[in-house]
Amino acid sequence: MYVELIRFTPNPEQTVALAARLCYSTIDISELVDKEEKDAAQFIERLMNSGHHSPFEHANFTFALEGISRACTHQLVRHRIASYSQQSQRYVRKYNFPYTTPPTISKKQSAKELFQKTMKELSKVYEDLIAEGIPTEDARYVLPNACETKIVVTMNARELLHFFRLRCCNRAQWEIRLLADKMLEKVKEVSPNIFRKAGPPCVTSVCPEGPLSCGKPRKGELRS
Repeated sequence: MYVELIRFTPNPEQTVALAARLCYSTIDISELVDKEEKDAAQFIERLMNSGHHSPFEHANFTFALEGISRACTHQLVRHRIASYSQQSQRYVRKYNFPYTTPPTISKKQSAKELFQKTMKELSKVYEDLIAEGIPTEDARYVLPNACETKIVVTMNARELLHFFRLRCCNRAQWEIRLLADKMLEKVKEVSPNIFRKAGPPCVTSVCPEGPLSCGKPRKGELRS
């Protein structure tokens, strides 16, 4: 799995702080822009605690993602407040397609062999259909959810916080949880204050899953 933060709003925390301060200021926007925001971290903390989250929408982050399955991106694109550009299976032929193998299958030899055999057979059927003159857009119907894909994703900070709340949870499916963890690592490098408390609810408060809760915080994380 390859996860790279390829673009982001310059000075994202200053941008959020400026947008938020405008809501409470009587001075002109030009003055706010010229004025250096020295306490952005404290201001962001107050925004978080007060529930004033709309200013976080002014900071955008763009990721390049590779080596993830179609099963994973099917979950990813359910997060609607985002922009996606995904490699097309209609125009890009997937000969000998790479695929993702779930850990539960990898660790059991008989299951792994069956899985690999199935992937090989599907690849052959796909190639045979194209050899028969079937358009790529129709031959792709035999491609599995395991087939790897590439996608560029842009989310604003507010949506990312929501994404991490759901997808970094222990109850999230393993692949998108791994993806979310890697994305969180990347944004923390460039915006540590916005994402300081990002993650599943159990990191900062009470788990909302009720009887479905895993019953423990994530490894290395503590409830406040």
